[in-house]
Amino acid sequence: MIGFLSPQSAEIDYKNVTVPFLQGLKETGYVEGQNVTVEHRWAENQYDRLPALAADLVRRRVAVIVTSATAAALAAKLATMTIPIVFALAVDPVGGGLVASLARPGGNVTGLSFQGTDSAGKRLELLREVVPRLRRLAIIADVGFPQAELEMGEVQATARTLGIEVAPLEIRRAEDIAPVFEAQARVDALYVVVNALVVANRTRVITLALGARLPTIFNTREFVHAGGLMSYGPNYPDLFRRTAELVDKILRGTNPGDIPVEQPTKFEFVLNLTTAKALGLVIPESFLLRADEVIE
Repeated sequence: MIGFLSPQSAEIDYKNVTVPFLQGLKETGYVEGQNVTVEHRWAENQYDRLPALAADLVRRRVAVIVTSATAAALAAKLATMTIPIVFALAVDPVGGGLVASLARPGGNVTGLSFQGTDSAGKRLELLREVVPRLRRLAIIADVGFPQAELEMGEVQATARTLGIEVAPLEIRRAEDIAPVFEAQARVDALYVVVNALVVANRTRVITLALGARLPTIFNTREFVHAGGLMSYGPNYPDLFRRTAELVDKILRGTNPGDIPVEQPTKFEFVLNLTTAKALGLVIPESFLLRADEVIE
């Protein structure tokens, strides 16, 4: 029995998390309902539920706990020192206290780091190429999200080198999103720190940004498909398929502490040309050629 712990909802996780993870299991010889059972636990965007959900999986004596976010991995680690834990997404697993090092995780935890903070500066650089007159940048982030401060700090550090002023838009719940847009003075673009709360309210965020005529950048292509301008980040379905391979290693006897934490090697740049035109942005052909996907 495999436990799966997520801060999000079953509906949000389905396409990019649940399906690729189960497909990855199938590719390694495990078919749910036949030779493996997956116990899913979703916190429905309520991070304070994660410790209890992790404890429930421990009580059920699952063989491995898979997590889809840093907060979920930390909750699982606090719940057990013996059951192997594999995180599919972690922004800073060393700094966050999940593992001793990437090469030698130690303990009962391993997984994949998706370098959210390391690629934050790259996102801002891409945004500036599209908005060359970018002088004031808004960053919207759920400040209750444990890794938000790290990513915001990386964006702010890059912004300083580029001479860009940063205006944080801090949210903690869905009801905060519209007011921070209304209260914000004029900015030139919007950087979105993605987490469960933002994913659950992506239509609201994108609609408000478009209404304010703000170019946006995210870390995942789903926001661009929904009308955001650009995204730059790893291929999330691939991360979850790879997570299933790590689970297979552990089920076959490998100690998780001996499995190095992996990092994505391919990052995707996705651009919504329809949104760019609606915002009055002229995208150079050379820039379009760099995109892995252009939505028209």
